Amino acid sequence: MSLTPPSQLEVDEPLAINHCGAMARERPLTESERLDWLRLIRSENVGPITFYQLLARFGSAQAALAALPELAKRGGRQRPIRIPSRAAAEREVAALEAFGGRLLCRDEPGYPATLRAVEDAPPVLTLRGHAHLLERNMIGIVGARNASASGRRFARELAAGLGEAGLVVVSGLARGIDASAHQGALASGTVAVMAGGVDVVYPEENRELYDAIVAQGLALSEMAPGTEPQGRHFPRRNRIISGLCLGVVVVEAAQRSGSLITARFAADQGREVFAVPGSPLDPRCKGTNGLIRDGAHLTEGAADVIAVLEGMGKRPLGEEPPGEPAPPPLEPTPSELEKARRLVLEALGPTPVPVDEILRQTHLSPAVVSMALLELELAGRLERHPGHRVSLLS
Repeated sequence: MSLTPPSQLEVDEPLAINHCGAMARERPLTESERLDWLRLIRSENVGPITFYQLLARFGSAQAALAALPELAKRGGRQRPIRIPSRAAAEREVAALEAFGGRLLCRDEPGYPATLRAVEDAPPVLTLRGHAHLLERNMIGIVGARNASASGRRFARELAAGLGEAGLVVVSGLARGIDASAHQGALASGTVAVMAGGVDVVYPEENRELYDAIVAQGLALSEMAPGTEPQGRHFPRRNRIISGLCLGVVVVEAAQRSGSLITARFAADQGREVFAVPGSPLDPRCKGTNGLIRDGAHLTEGAADVIAVLEGMGKRPLGEEPPGEPAPPPLEPTPSELEKARRLVLEALGPTPVPVDEILRQTHLSPAVVSMALLELELAGRLERHPGHRVSLLS
């Protein structure tokens, strides 16, 4: 049994959807453009959403890089914003290629269509292994690090069954359920999404498994090579796991598990959420049982997942039809921006607030609020949160 390939499930001609709603057809980037993309996403205070806003506003990464210092200054930054030099970007590419890795930018052919449709898709991925796996349908399997023996066995068998059906299994290379899922799918294809650099194995106990994945599957990351994983990196990794996939299966998860973060990302991204039921006496099953109670697909084997995915039919990745990219928004006047900065700062606080609420409170246009938020973020005064929410940094 096999599932429809991504080209038939999604769109005939893959499209890139930027934060402002414009849709850009995929195209090869020149080497110079790829270095500019890398420099921009590695610049201080530039995350994926900010990256796409800058690209939409200025038309190219090169122009955005030139605008960064002034934008940060207008947002209240006192010292110069850190922007990697072209030589630094070239060194990162050389370091990546030295161990057999390569870059893949969002607008380039080969970037997975499912992930491209996510609002905060990584502008640049670093890959090591067999990149062709990204062209196939993918399914995420995640769960507890301190998984039970039966949970690990179920994850291996589930991954093997889904692999036999033609799905590539995606997970996070953590101990427990993640490692078992990778092991079960080695023969059919598996993708490990790394929280640190694509060359940094964490935990170290999974070194042998990582080597096998690189040889038979694919490891990828949005971080620079050599980056040691930190706590804040794992939620970012989790939204890539869910973004790559048609759905995510949670095998075991406590009530405050990181796996539930992945499930929430999956739901927010319009993916299917599957959960394996467990004993109510086992705290490792509280999270999965809660997901089922909240509407996740009860999953007792690969057939349950396959039945749901085969019933999906065509899967649109964006609500807008293909068309010409939208023109960049008009630049607000200096007086409009000065007023917007004051009103937006008054509306912000340490508690995350939806951007729509800021629009309601300030009675400003979306373009003006967007620019004011962009300036504040580049100045290091604003933090973005899932669900179009922002907060002021102290």
